[in-house]
Amino acid sequence: MDKIIVAIASISGILFVYWFFLMKKEEDAVVVNTSSIDITVEGGYFPNVISIPKGKKTTLNFIRKDPSSCLEEVVLGDFRIRKNLPLNKKVAVVVTPEKTGEFDYACGMNMFHGKIIVT
Repeated sequence: MDKIIVAIASISGILFVYWFFLMKKEEDAVVVNTSSIDITVEGGYFPNVISIPKGKKTTLNFIRKDPSSCLEEVVLGDFRIRKNLPLNKKVAVVVTPEKTGEFDYACGMNMFHGKIIVT
C-alpha cells in the first residue's frame, strides 16, 4: 500500500512540474498606437510578452500586487535597468529599443520572467 501511495504522489508531482514549467500560456500585448502599457506583477508578470516597435519610446508601468519578496524588483538586463517595485504603486520604466529581437526581463531572484519582442 505504501508503494502505491508513493507512486501516485510521484506521478502527481511530475505532472505538476510539467504543467508549471511547460504548459503555462504566455499572455501577449502589442504596443501600437499607445506609448505605454501596464504590467501587473502578481505571481508573475501579466502580460508577460510585450511587442513594441524598434526605436519607439515605450513606458512599461509595473504595478506590484504580490507581497512576495521575490517580486520586489524587476531587472531588464539588456536595457541595464533595475527598478524596485513597491507594493500597490505604479513604477514607470522607459525603454527605447535600438535593435530588433527578444529581450528578457525577470524578478530580482530570476524566478519570474517576461519578454519584450522588438519588431
